[in-house]
Amino acid sequence: MDFDLSWILLGIPLVFGLGWMASRLDLRQWRIQNRQAPKAYFKGLNFLLNEQQDQAIDAFIEAVQNDPDTSELHFALGNLFRRRGEYERAVRVHEHLLSRADLSQADRNRAQHALALDFLKAGLLDRAEDALHKLEGTALQAQAQLALLAIFERSRDWPQAAAMATQLQASGQGSFSGRQAHYLCEQATTVKATGQTAAAMALLAQATDLAPDAARPRIELARLLQQTGEASGAFAAFKALCTQAPASVSLVAMELARTGVATQQTAQALRLLTEAYQGSTSLDVLDALVWLQTQANEGPHANLYLTHLEREPSLVAATKWLAGEKLEHEQYHPLVQRALDRAVKPLTRYRCAACGFEAQQHFWQCPGCQAWDSYPPRRIEEL
Repeated sequence: MDFDLSWILLGIPLVFGLGWMASRLDLRQWRIQNRQAPKAYFKGLNFLLNEQQDQAIDAFIEAVQNDPDTSELHFALGNLFRRRGEYERAVRVHEHLLSRADLSQADRNRAQHALALDFLKAGLLDRAEDALHKLEGTALQAQAQLALLAIFERSRDWPQAAAMATQLQASGQGSFSGRQAHYLCEQATTVKATGQTAAAMALLAQATDLAPDAARPRIELARLLQQTGEASGAFAAFKALCTQAPASVSLVAMELARTGVATQQTAQALRLLTEAYQGSTSLDVLDALVWLQTQANEGPHANLYLTHLEREPSLVAATKWLAGEKLEHEQYHPLVQRALDRAVKPLTRYRCAACGFEAQQHFWQCPGCQAWDSYPPRRIEEL
């Protein structure tokens, strides 16, 4: 049978034409997808800038569907889920990234770090710790160590936290001596609760040596000495506090005054508190001075509150001055006093400088944001 070459000659242009049409269709589809992906991406960005997170998530999901290989869209979507508290969806996004074989090592480390943050925000501390340990030796090691430090603090594993703080300080991430002193104080509190007073004192002494200017170790040591009946040692610790951390004297002003009276060192306590008041005009120090002055019979306490009011306006000081005065219509005094006491109560709180969390008592670590030493030793009215 003869082979007809004319079919080949006719088929070549046909095949070429079909191939050309297919390439044009693919190119057209590629252009459509490329136009759709940036459009969805910028739409999501616009929603995000306008704080419309629901619409932003929908737009980013659309962008990811149009271009599933783009890692940055996955990172943006995962971070949005985490910020909204949808931790399970954030975990799925970052685990999907880690499962991709074509992901660069830098993006793989980013995804690992983002996954660890998802677990941390969700309260899955064990899984977060495992994920963070995988970042050792990477460019994100310092950030991972800081996150591990937060985990150890939240779980109150103070020895582990101290070891991690030592590593961070050695790697040039700043000074952690103040924070390590807090860890020792926390351990001392735990040990003291079991009746090991000597061990608690040793830990507090170690904390004082580690951070000489820190207030907490000296305050905790003074209180522990008071509890064990060593009033003279407690007064010496309070005296050292006045020298090393005078701004924090207001936290223990009344305790210092009472200890001074108990050890027959009233004059010295009065001098220490007077110097502290001159440096900070604290209302807590003023209350201690009023109490000491009353104990020593050195004049009416009202004069001190009036002197304070001459220096700066204070509703708290005015309320306390009025409590010791006789009014023209004295029968209404209790009503007026009760109203004023209620009005000044919010002014006597402490406020975290980092997150604004307010509390009636002073905290060394904020219950709201977990920041250390974020509570100034002054009441809200004094800030």
